[in-house]
Amino acid sequence: MSFLDILFGRSKPAASKTEAIFAIATGYVTLVAQLELKSTNKAGVCFRPLASSHFDLAEKEMADLLRVSGETSRSKVSLREDAYGFQWVILEDTEFEDLVALIYLTTETLREKGFKDQLLAAVFAFSKNGKDIYWIYNYKRGKFYPFVPAGKEQERDNIMELQLQAAMAKELPLEPALE
Repeated sequence: MSFLDILFGRSKPAASKTEAIFAIATGYVTLVAQLELKSTNKAGVCFRPLASSHFDLAEKEMADLLRVSGETSRSKVSLREDAYGFQWVILEDTEFEDLVALIYLTTETLREKGFKDQLLAAVFAFSKNGKDIYWIYNYKRGKFYPFVPAGKEQERDNIMELQLQAAMAKELPLEPALE
């Protein structure tokens, strides 16, 4: 950080941390056996796109790479933009380990192309008794946290989130604050 950054109160974004994402592959046994969660066979990476030709080229290369990887592992891959302008790589695969590997491949491709600061989160979708449950990996902090929608817009099932977090405390690097 330069002197001018300090003087004007600017800070560099935290570098994204990708290594800990593999913890969910080892924690998967506990998620399924102990917590009775069922994978929906879907996961995604959310990132902030940039308006540049370099980013457009990187996005095309990433889409091609994921398409080839998806064909090899029989995964479905799609790119989408959400209502807030964030870009998503949505992955579908019946093998949870393949989902984790493709999430990591997506992440590393973005990092190699110089867009590591644009990475926001990886999301792994589960369900239990008809209720949606998501494990979210925050790239900036290198930590997971559970997210359980309560059914109403913008509401969360905090009790279930705390139960999930307590059960996975030894399995995953967890974000201490749920908000």
